[in-house]
Amino acid sequence: MSHPLQSGAVVDALAADLRSAQYTTDGVAELLGADAGAAFSRGLWWSALRATDRADAGHQRLATLVRLFLLGTDEPRERVGHAMPGAGVDALIDNGVVEPAGPDSVRAALDIRPHSDGARDFLVVSDQDSALRSGPVRHDHVLGIGGASVSLAHAVVRSPVGRALDLGTGCGIQALHLDAHCDEVVATDTNPRALALAAATARLNGMSWDLRCGSLFEPVAGERFDLIVSNPPFVVGTGSLDYIYRDSGMVGDALCQSMIEQVADHLEPGGTAQIMANWIVRDGEEDGGWRDRVRGWLAGTGLHAWVVQREFADPISYVSLWTSDAGESPEQAARRGGQWLDWFDAEGIAGVGMGMVTLRAPRVGETRPPDQVLEEITGADEALTGPEVEAFLARREYLHDTGDEQLLAARLSTAPVFLEEQSLPGPDGWQVIGAAVRRPGGPGAVIGVDEVSRALFAGCRGEVPLGTLIELLASFHGVDADALATAALPVVREAIGRGILYQAQ
Repeated sequence: MSHPLQSGAVVDALAADLRSAQYTTDGVAELLGADAGAAFSRGLWWSALRATDRADAGHQRLATLVRLFLLGTDEPRERVGHAMPGAGVDALIDNGVVEPAGPDSVRAALDIRPHSDGARDFLVVSDQDSALRSGPVRHDHVLGIGGASVSLAHAVVRSPVGRALDLGTGCGIQALHLDAHCDEVVATDTNPRALALAAATARLNGMSWDLRCGSLFEPVAGERFDLIVSNPPFVVGTGSLDYIYRDSGMVGDALCQSMIEQVADHLEPGGTAQIMANWIVRDGEEDGGWRDRVRGWLAGTGLHAWVVQREFADPISYVSLWTSDAGESPEQAARRGGQWLDWFDAEGIAGVGMGMVTLRAPRVGETRPPDQVLEEITGADEALTGPEVEAFLARREYLHDTGDEQLLAARLSTAPVFLEEQSLPGPDGWQVIGAAVRRPGGPGAVIGVDEVSRALFAGCRGEVPLGTLIELLASFHGVDADALATAALPVVREAIGRGILYQAQ
């Protein structure tokens, strides 16, 4: 069934059944227990199955739902009917939610799972991944909640806005999160099946989105938005369209380039766009040459940008990642992977960069030139979050608007940071060969320091102007205060940009 869950009445009944059975993130976690739940999150399903088999009488409906939708087991019709009495088994079959597995049993035809943003619980509808189904996934397969979609959701700025666009919505996971802080949500996709499942996701959660079919910005031609988010089919490849959820039909990284080059035409003044993207890294560019490529995409947009490369994958790792999730046979995967690697070789591609592109349109009357920062931030504890992204953009604006004289007059404070030293043993004991100040949890929030900047940061307590601190340090070290200020200001600006220093209120 290409367009499942067409009946609004069935969707409403299903929502009521799932929630009355406590099919929520907390309900499932409590049923499975900490150990089995942790094992299931790592892909080990048997302990979760054991936990559902041991469920007490009050949790039998929930146990059936977990086995059906999360573990992919065949379940007796009678048990499924008891778990979802409002919707009913026959209606669920007619609407493509479950399918017959035998004379008296059914199996899930869709993935329906709980998802939480920390404050609210959602239900998300997608297709089952290849681990639960035999054979390759459908051409119009609708991906569920994946690592990229979760990373994007965490990184999106959540300030309340009017209109938001989820470009390439898939199952609707980004639109779910947008609904809480956006007055209107428009969601697009090239895949009609994805739009059908996104509509079901919206209705299951009592939401209403403007869903439109089409490629890139075609469905919203002439329209502008306060916030645009996208986790598009960004896979770098030959231009095939084997699986809609990952393949754009455009060669190489042309999809991401096209999105970034067009997005300015659809942002309101002061609006923000956040896009998950992949980009080609050619032979000889492994040490940062990717920046020139992406900077070329940004040229002429007039947008401020923060581009963060989170990972770099060599061709074999990259191709293996995308051939492992389609459910193809080893022979099919080997043939496709070999052809893919041949293309990488012919194009002189050393690998693929993967990361986040955050863009902001100038406000009305703003004269600041485009401020574009492109960097690598790869630490596992340095994932981008919405508050960090918003703070980074605000700090960049502050630095532009604050001249050196204003900065010297400012009272700065040092954020909670760690001083990290590198030492080597020497004839007189440990000798410090390098030091850095790091703000825990801040992506890229680290800066190298010497003896003077260490002392300067320690003295920034919001009590005296920066210029006065520099004069005191100059006197202590017996150097010229103006010369020290000239040397210190770039370090101070870098520290402010990284959130290590901030202006005290």
